[in-house]
Amino acid sequence: MSLKHHLISPLIGNNPITLQILGICSALAVTTTLSTAITMSVALTVVLCLSGGVISLMRHHIPPSIRLIIQITIVASIVIVIDQFMQAFMFEMSKRLSIFVGLIVTNCLVLGRAEAFAMRNPVVPSALDGLGNGLGYSLILLIVGTLREFLGTGGLLGVPLVKTVAEGGWFEPLGLMQLAPSAFFILGLMVWLVRVLRPEQVERPEFRLETAEDRRP
Repeated sequence: MSLKHHLISPLIGNNPITLQILGICSALAVTTTLSTAITMSVALTVVLCLSGGVISLMRHHIPPSIRLIIQITIVASIVIVIDQFMQAFMFEMSKRLSIFVGLIVTNCLVLGRAEAFAMRNPVVPSALDGLGNGLGYSLILLIVGTLREFLGTGGLLGVPLVKTVAEGGWFEPLGLMQLAPSAFFILGLMVWLVRVLRPEQVERPEFRLETAEDRRP
């Protein structure tokens, strides 16, 4: 499998959110505005790349019985550094993201890629796999963040793009877009759209209703 495949596949074909349904908690929580979505995307992508590379580098020296503890320790160390950096140089954004940067430690996408890929592959493919999954995750967050902020406020990144009714314009902001359920609805529509365009991603039903033809001897 080529290095390019590790980087490109998670964007659409094997997207961690729309196909694997991983990491959706933060997608619901930090996409109220585009700026928070961008910051969270960068933070999680850095964690995925670094943790994948470090765990891959150490994989032959990690006892199987305690591998999850070591993986969590490595991820937590990287997350703490990023969180402290944000508190030092991006304090306002750190307050807006609240606990969600710290919760990257428990993000199923990070631990999933560490266990499923980094523990079984060399350093460079593992780092690229982390980057690819981070970009796939970021793509979804940026789309959701853009839709929620624009439809909810009429602007992006705090810059007004259309004149709202309150300012004498025509656009009426949708208050629902600033609530968590809106992200859930948008994600659901995106999953549906991707699977309409790529039918191979539709899961086969676990059960099938018995028909008259099935009962024939």
